[in-house]
Amino acid sequence: MLGHRFSKRGNDVKKLALLASASLVLMAGAAAAADLPSRRAPPPAAAYTAVPVFTWTGFYVGGNAGYGFSDSNRITTRGNGPVTAANVAAGFRPGSFGASPSGFVGGGQAGYNMQIGAFVVGFETDIMYTDLAKTTQYTSSRGDRASFRSTTDYLGTVRGRIGYAFDRVLVFATGGFAYGDVYNRAAFFNFAAPQNLQFAGAKDDIETGYVVGGGIEYAIPNYTLFNSAVTVKAEYLYYDLGNRNIVVGNVAPTAPNSYTSRFTNDGHIVRAGLNFKFGGF
Repeated sequence: MLGHRFSKRGNDVKKLALLASASLVLMAGAAAAADLPSRRAPPPAAAYTAVPVFTWTGFYVGGNAGYGFSDSNRITTRGNGPVTAANVAAGFRPGSFGASPSGFVGGGQAGYNMQIGAFVVGFETDIMYTDLAKTTQYTSSRGDRASFRSTTDYLGTVRGRIGYAFDRVLVFATGGFAYGDVYNRAAFFNFAAPQNLQFAGAKDDIETGYVVGGGIEYAIPNYTLFNSAVTVKAEYLYYDLGNRNIVVGNVAPTAPNSYTSRFTNDGHIVRAGLNFKFGGF
């Protein structure tokens, strides 16, 4: 009986040993499997978002405003007969007289740029309302009075542009064709009766010439409006619409001969502008 118990207990110990051995083998296998490379697909990489590269290439439209002035306009007058020539020589009529129109300018522009490397070439056309006006008076030592009037009602240009881009900063030069509606008038009065008009002449017409200048433009980063990039610019322009001769003829029966007054119509414009550039930003 006692031997049977010991035999049964021995069998139980063997079973426990076998179970422990099997457990150890399974644990070792699991540990080895953990060290093997995983065959599962890697998690998807985060989506790559490309950083947009700005380019000056594209069409644009915008507006501008600024100030126009002339610092060198001269009105010269000569007599076309013996009496009127003598009056100019004596200083009764001004042989040379300064007149410098100035005032507000503002309007709109449109154009196209093409960027090639860091260089930018393009064209621009604009038209501006101008308040360039000046009335000047002259009185001689004898009391002869003269009045001159110069105005430019609008000014337009068609220009080429060439520049160099420092990323969003563009430095450019520009030049081309200019046109404008110019009015010039000269009136000379009787010295004995200063309110009595003796000679008068005027012309109101479109004149043409050239324009040159330059400036700097900046594209505002991370800002768009109506699906367009926004740029701001500062610009200087010099325009020359040529010289104009006005025959100042007699308007009184007692006024002999005539005069010719020559007006220069050029000036400077300093302005700021805002453009909306479509595409490429």
